Amino acid sequence: MIKNIVIITGLTASGKSNLALEIAKKFNGEIISADSVQIYKGLDIGSAKDSIEERKLIPHHLIDIKNYDETYNVGEFLKDCSNAITDITSRSKLPIIVGGTGLYIKALIQGYTLGEHASNDEFRKKYQELAKIHGNQYVYDILKSKNPIKAQTVHPNNLKRVIRYLECEEYGEMPSTSISILSNFNICAVGIIEDRELIYEKINKRVDKMIDLGLENEVKSLINKGANNQLQSMNSIGYKEWFDYFSNQSTLNDTIGLIKQHSRNYCKRQLTFLKTIPQVELCDLKTAKIKILKFLEGEHKC
Repeated sequence: MIKNIVIITGLTASGKSNLALEIAKKFNGEIISADSVQIYKGLDIGSAKDSIEERKLIPHHLIDIKNYDETYNVGEFLKDCSNAITDITSRSKLPIIVGGTGLYIKALIQGYTLGEHASNDEFRKKYQELAKIHGNQYVYDILKSKNPIKAQTVHPNNLKRVIRYLECEEYGEMPSTSISILSNFNICAVGIIEDRELIYEKINKRVDKMIDLGLENEVKSLINKGANNQLQSMNSIGYKEWFDYFSNQSTLNDTIGLIKQHSRNYCKRQLTFLKTIPQVELCDLKTAKIKILKFLEGEHKC
């Protein structure tokens, strides 16, 4: 019998987590996070993790699996996600994948390969030298100018991957095939989108709530442990904005405003990326819930 799997993605602050919890309670499910920040221990408030109480009620996977100073990539995610799915289904429970990291979702559904072409050592050395002189961000910005969508899928400090992508832009990429780890499942994949003004209002309120919950102290604690703005984890929205504040180069109000602005900008990029995944049906929260319920009750095939 082919098993079901639910994927809930969508824009920041669109209600993904609450819907996932509701579905998990009703259909004996467990949640797998597809969020590139929630993997980090200690990055709790800024990544909007479900509460400890919610995680005790409904088992969550791929949360708090890395320390703040470690890196993580889509290949690791696919391996960890596959293991979590195997574990959950072995206990006859429903896997519910939820998160807004578009590359993770796309790789899950469509499969993921980097592709191959003949390497060009001279080309790579050129950009390695540029990084030494101007910094990793400089090389990343070149990639961003050439292919902004692909740039969203790699961290600026992952220089090897950034140069690899630039190489693909320059010389092309041989076609390669990949198989989704979900190929043996019935999939219902929804992407929650809402009216722009409504989402922006939700983002602003959520950031204000994060401040009330102690986001400033959370970041300060990480910095005291040795976190810096060169780390993959600390380049996340909600964290990277604080470094100027703690070095007295920005006010608290400016820092909060910047988090809100970056969140809104990210929201736009999320929508652009989600449109590259045709298997994900984009809809509002109410429609997403109805679609999932009908799918799991056998009334509708996604």
